[in-house]
Amino acid sequence: MASLLIQPHGGELVDVMVDDTVAADLKAESRDLPSFTLQPRHLCDLELLLNGGFSPLRGFMDQADYQRVCADMRLADGTLWPMPITLDVDADTAEAAQSAGRLALRDVEGVMLAVLTVTDAYQPDPTAEAEAVFASTDPDHPGVGHLLRSTAPWYLGGSLQGLQLPVHYDFTELRRTPADLRAAFDERGWHRVVAFQTRNPMHRAHVELTRRAAVEADANLLIHPVVGMTKPGDVDHYTRGRVYQHIIRRYPENSAMLAMLPLAMRMGGPREAVWHAIIRKNHGVSHFIVGRDHAGPGSDAAGNPFYGPYDAQDMLQDHTEELGVTMVPFKMMVYVPDGDTYQPVDEVDESTTTLSISGTELRDRLASGEEIPEWFSYPEVVAELRRTHPQKSRQGFTVFFTGLSGSGKSTIANALMSMLLERGGRPVTLLDGDVVRTNLSSELGFSKEHRDINITRIGYVASEITKHGGIALCAPIAPYAEPRRRNREAISANGGYVLVHVATPLEVCEERDRKGLYAKARAGIIKEFTGISDPYEVPIDADITLPTVDQTPDQSAQTIIDHLEAAGYLVPIEAE
Repeated sequence: MASLLIQPHGGELVDVMVDDTVAADLKAESRDLPSFTLQPRHLCDLELLLNGGFSPLRGFMDQADYQRVCADMRLADGTLWPMPITLDVDADTAEAAQSAGRLALRDVEGVMLAVLTVTDAYQPDPTAEAEAVFASTDPDHPGVGHLLRSTAPWYLGGSLQGLQLPVHYDFTELRRTPADLRAAFDERGWHRVVAFQTRNPMHRAHVELTRRAAVEADANLLIHPVVGMTKPGDVDHYTRGRVYQHIIRRYPENSAMLAMLPLAMRMGGPREAVWHAIIRKNHGVSHFIVGRDHAGPGSDAAGNPFYGPYDAQDMLQDHTEELGVTMVPFKMMVYVPDGDTYQPVDEVDESTTTLSISGTELRDRLASGEEIPEWFSYPEVVAELRRTHPQKSRQGFTVFFTGLSGSGKSTIANALMSMLLERGGRPVTLLDGDVVRTNLSSELGFSKEHRDINITRIGYVASEITKHGGIALCAPIAPYAEPRRRNREAISANGGYVLVHVATPLEVCEERDRKGLYAKARAGIIKEFTGISDPYEVPIDADITLPTVDQTPDQSAQTIIDHLEAAGYLVPIEAE
C-alpha cells in the first residue's frame, strides 16, 4: 500500500517505492513474472509516478480513471487530472499480465524498475482519445500522431511498487525529485516559488520575462525545463542543459534555481497547461508562468493553429482556485531598441519600433551561419547552439531514393556518389537496396512486415551517418509511405533529408528488366513483387521527382546536386 508524505510545500506526495527487503523479494519473484521493456515515453511517465511528480496517481490508469479523464479531466473519484497516464502494450503482454496478475517493468538494459499489480486490461479507441484530449484527430499534432501511429492496442491499469528510479548519467545534480526540491526550498527559506516551463533554449526575452514574473509574484524563481520527450525537431536536451546552466548565472544570487523535469510532453495545449501546474505543485511551487500558446504544437499543414494563443491561460485560470497554484500570465516579449529593453507586446505603443526573432528565424540563422544579435541572445548561448547546430553546409544529410525495381535508383545513386566524392568535404556511404539485403537484412523476406523492418534498418544507419556529419545515399524500393515517413522524421532530427522519387513508369521498368524478375512475377513464380502483386505507394511528399525517361543518370544526379545547393547543404563550386 502506498503511503503519503506530508510536505510543507504543495500537497501530498504519493510514495510507491518499497524498502530493500520488499525489493529483494520482488526481484526473486520476478523470475516467474512476465516482463515488459519500457519505451521512452513509458520511462518518463514511470519516473514521475515513482518520485511523486504525478501525485495523486499511484500507478497507470485503469479504465474508469482513463474514461473520466478523457471525458472531463477528472479521475474517477473527482480529482482534477487532465491527461491520461497509460501503459500501452501488445496483445501477448496484456494476456500474460492478466494471467499472472502482475507485470515486471524493465528498462532497455533489463533492469527491473517496478512491478505493476494489474487490475485492468482494456482496449482504447485512439481516435476518440485524440479528439477528447487534444481536440484533434490530425496526425500532424505530435500527441495525436503518437496515439494513432505508435500506441499499442492494449492499456494495462494498476498500482505500482517501485524498486528504483530510472538511471540518468547526465546533469545528475539537476535531476531533483519533488521531495528534493521541496527540501531545497525550505533550506533556502523560499516560501513562494514561481516556476517557468520550457522545452526550448532560453534567450534574453525569457530571462526578462521570468524576472518580471518573479517580481510580480513576489517569489523566487524555479527554471524547470522538460528534458524527457518534447516535440520532434526540438533542440536536444543536452544542448539545452548547457544553455540553461549559462542562463541561470544571469539571475541575482539566491533568486533563481535550475532543475530538470523528466516529463514526456504531449503538446496538449490547454489541458497540458493544467497538467503542468499540477506537476509543479507537486514539486513545491506556488506560482506558475503560462505564456502564449503554452505547450502548443503550432499549426497544422494548412497553417491553422491547433489552439488559440491564450486558450491555455483561460483553462488554467478556470481551475486556479481548485489547483491551489496561482497562474502568472505573460504575453509575448518584444525588444525595444530605444532603451535596450524588453517589454510585453501589449504594453508597447503601436508607434514604437520593436524587434523580435521567431524560432523559425533563429533556426534559419543557425543553418545559414548568419549573425544572431546580442539584443536577442547571449554570446555564450549562441556559442552552445552553434556547437551542436552548425550551418547546413557543415551538416550531414541523407538522400533517400524510392521507386520501382528497375527504375534506375541504384544507377542515379552511384552517379550522385561519384559527384559528391569528387567535391570532397564529407564521407559518402551508399546503402543500395540489394547490398543492404545481403549484408544487413539477409534473414528477411518480402512480406509487408519484413519490408518495413528493412526500411527501418536502412533509416537507422542513415540517421547515424547523418548525425555524425556524413552523407548517406539510400536506394531501396521503399514501397510504403509510413516507413518512409518515420525515416524522414528520425533522420531530419540529425541533419538534412531529401526524398527522391525515381518516377519511372512500370512498363519502362519491365522493358529494362535484365534479370527477368517482372516476367517471373507476372507468371506467379515470384510472390509479393512490388508493382505487380504488391502495391507501390507513390510518395506525395517527395522533395524531388525524377522523370528518368527524359533524363540520363548524370542529369538526374545533377538535379539532386542543384537541390542540395539551393537548400544550403552543398556550397556551389563557384562559391568555394
